[in-house]
Amino acid sequence: MLAVARCIVHRDLLLALRRRSDVATALLFFVIVARLFPLGVGAEPNLLRAIAPGVIWVAALLSSMLSLARLFAADHADGTLEQMLLGASPLGVVVVAKGLAHWLVSGLPLVAIAPLIALQYDLAPGLYGVLALSLLLGTPVLSLIGAIGAALTLGLRGGGVLLALLVLPLYVPVLILGAGSVEMAAAGLAPDGQLLLLGALLVVAGPSRHGPSRPRCA
Repeated sequence: MLAVARCIVHRDLLLALRRRSDVATALLFFVIVARLFPLGVGAEPNLLRAIAPGVIWVAALLSSMLSLARLFAADHADGTLEQMLLGASPLGVVVVAKGLAHWLVSGLPLVAIAPLIALQYDLAPGLYGVLALSLLLGTPVLSLIGAIGAALTLGLRGGGVLLALLVLPLYVPVLILGAGSVEMAAAGLAPDGQLLLLGALLVVAGPSRHGPSRPRCA
């Protein structure tokens, strides 16, 4: 099963390299949204520090949704998805592998750049690690939940709107826990509870089915 997942992730990453504009679009959207808020609310330092965790997390959430509609669309169009479904590997492994590839392309760059975005909000240096860790635990959950919504809306007309309606309510706990962990750390309290809950959500969102398979990757 690990070999199957590795093959799928490797394939999706190669395809993403050929569509670099999609990766750049999500990252640019995250940067633009996060940088526009200080222009709209003013440059008062205390206000910026207060809204920083929520703004950065909302921007990351919306950025991760940009490419969800295309998660299975290309494979569905050329018949690759049908071959994956007919294969011997568990379906859960296939979905998690594609969700992991989506996170590596659209989520991991956000984790890397978030501390730089936090500089303009005058966050304390000690909070950068908590912010990055919360995004590192939370953004994979967004990709895995989004994969379920993308599968349910695959092939539907206007599926992008329906996808947003399906996954946004499920994203709310991740958003609350992720932003709340940074706010707890800013208040001088331990953010361990929120971070552990994010880790638990990541475990729950992972594969729930396992079975024997004999994958071969060309």
